[in-house]
Amino acid sequence: MAVGRSILISVTLFATLFDIFQDRVTIPSCHFVLPPNVDHHQTVAADFKDNPQDLTAILVSNLLLGGNNSSVFDIFRDFFLSKFFSKSFETLKPDMLLILGDVSANGFQLTSKEWSSVVQHFQKVIGPYLHLPFHVTLGDRDIGECSKLKARLVNRLANSFPELNHGGCGSFEMSNVSFISLNSIALLCGNNELLSAVETVIESESAYLRTNTEDGREQTVELITANKASYLYRWRDNPMSSQSGPVLLVHFPLQQTSKKYCRKESNSSTIWYTLPDSLKLLLRRRADPGPYDLQHAVPQNATEYIFQALKPRIVFSAHSHEFCDFIYPDGTREVTVPALAWKAKDDPGFLVATFRNNGPVIIKSCSLPRESYVVVSCIIIFILSILPVFVTNLLHQLNSRHDR
Repeated sequence: MAVGRSILISVTLFATLFDIFQDRVTIPSCHFVLPPNVDHHQTVAADFKDNPQDLTAILVSNLLLGGNNSSVFDIFRDFFLSKFFSKSFETLKPDMLLILGDVSANGFQLTSKEWSSVVQHFQKVIGPYLHLPFHVTLGDRDIGECSKLKARLVNRLANSFPELNHGGCGSFEMSNVSFISLNSIALLCGNNELLSAVETVIESESAYLRTNTEDGREQTVELITANKASYLYRWRDNPMSSQSGPVLLVHFPLQQTSKKYCRKESNSSTIWYTLPDSLKLLLRRRADPGPYDLQHAVPQNATEYIFQALKPRIVFSAHSHEFCDFIYPDGTREVTVPALAWKAKDDPGFLVATFRNNGPVIIKSCSLPRESYVVVSCIIIFILSILPVFVTNLLHQLNSRHDR
């Protein structure tokens, strides 16, 4: 009877402690990130004051969802990921959600039925954001690397998300802020069957930007890609000033030779690096089914073409798993969104962007707890919870010996 009561106490204690823990641990920690070319000492509090006309977006990448074939680790991670989206919705009160690729861990390998389960899983995880506008940019884990890039597959996956066309690109407007998302995998892979669809989107947006300006002369640029193929882009000079175009969303970063100039935020986890290699491999195995190169970037000539045609206000990219803040010579800012999934890294993160009318884009960098910390904390909670059973059992044994 006493043992049964102690088990009930342990279960209740664990449920209470775990509920308090997960409620606190899923609250994101955020801080403002000023552009590298801004003097921090000249920045005042008024620069960050909220305005009702501002548009606030949460930007995440690398959810790496796996559909129905989930392991115990996946279920554990997805539970906390879902709690994070709920908490971020409550605390940050965003107007929209932007996901910069790699919704799935291996979408290009899935059948239509398996992909449908991933989409359902995605909708379940993002929870309250389904009631807000959201946009998904496809990543290389979704549609595959160059050797696996197929128009039919991209079309099938793109149909699952709003504002994406058959080539995996999209353009939309929210609160007078224009956005354009590009299939950067197609830009990396040379003269493929999707490249013309990407170019059409760029040219259409560029023509819209030139509506009230005089057309310039036609230029040609040769795109030299990673696989040595080439493709000729043709465009007209865009007389618009730099940073006057839409917000650009891509999965692969545009800059590729300037990593050493990129400002990063280091969040090295001491616990993670002390774990045995075998345990690290077990925790990360499902996130890395293939030899993915995290240094992939849009080729230089394609980057120049995009900048010339679109004059982006700001660029948001992903893929590298790490935060990066970079300013191009013309003043355009590219910010790389860190990976959100524990499958990708121990210390996940995301960004909050506030778009102001005719003003700068205010960036917040947010972080979530490291997976190693959460795992250790859950183990401690479990140990504390079973103490009543252990103590009761010990007392019962002592009493039995005393009776003898």
